[in-house]
Amino acid sequence: MQKQGPSRYRRDPLKTTTATLCVVLVLSALSIAQNPTLNPVPNTIFVGADGKFETAPDTALIQYNISAQADSAKDAYDQAAKQAEATRQVMRLNGIDPKSAEIGFFSVNPQYDWKNPKHKVIGYQVTTSVSLKLKDFSKIGPVTQQLAEASVSESQSLSYTLDSTDETKSKAVADAYRRARASAQSLAAASGRTLGELSYASVDTFENIRVMAPMQRRGPMAMAVQSPAPTEEFSPQNVTVTAHVNAMFVLK
Repeated sequence: MQKQGPSRYRRDPLKTTTATLCVVLVLSALSIAQNPTLNPVPNTIFVGADGKFETAPDTALIQYNISAQADSAKDAYDQAAKQAEATRQVMRLNGIDPKSAEIGFFSVNPQYDWKNPKHKVIGYQVTTSVSLKLKDFSKIGPVTQQLAEASVSESQSLSYTLDSTDETKSKAVADAYRRARASAQSLAAASGRTLGELSYASVDTFENIRVMAPMQRRGPMAMAVQSPAPTEEFSPQNVTVTAHVNAMFVLK
């Protein structure tokens, strides 16, 4: 009688069933997230549709990092403090209250000599991130340019968004509902029925934020050249808010 091969070549039916069940559960969860499960109701029609609304942004978000490195934590902290003060001066020169800027994080990290078996500490790095919201877009160019000329920020990024999206979301939802009802009405007419009142609806909304690539810090010679800011004479991209509506209508 031939002996059975090594156990590592045998398939465990329990493990296979468990793996298959996990895949089914994951796929089912994804399906439920996109299309909510509803019990079939006679004489109803269920449809889903996407809608959107585009509008000009009302807020510019400038984000930049301040980083300093020195032999001691105190010296690194003092350098970062001086750089932070330089950025506050840029704000004041442009009529911006420094208190309107927000700090995202602040960290003090030791720097090690990894070539040394003892991993000796050779310095400290202080890093902080700052976010500044501007309603007056005419200040974007001067602020970003002066921050670059001050050589205090490792990088800058600019994005446009909406401070209040309630009205825009409502218009996106209205557009999605209009599309959903039109689809339902076409299907009802094709089946020889008449579309009745709405009996169920669900809504999801999303905002598409436009982000510009980070603007790297310029070298010391940049202070002598007064070139137009990268954002000058360009218009910010529109902010798009999308909505998805699931709706159930009664059929007459």
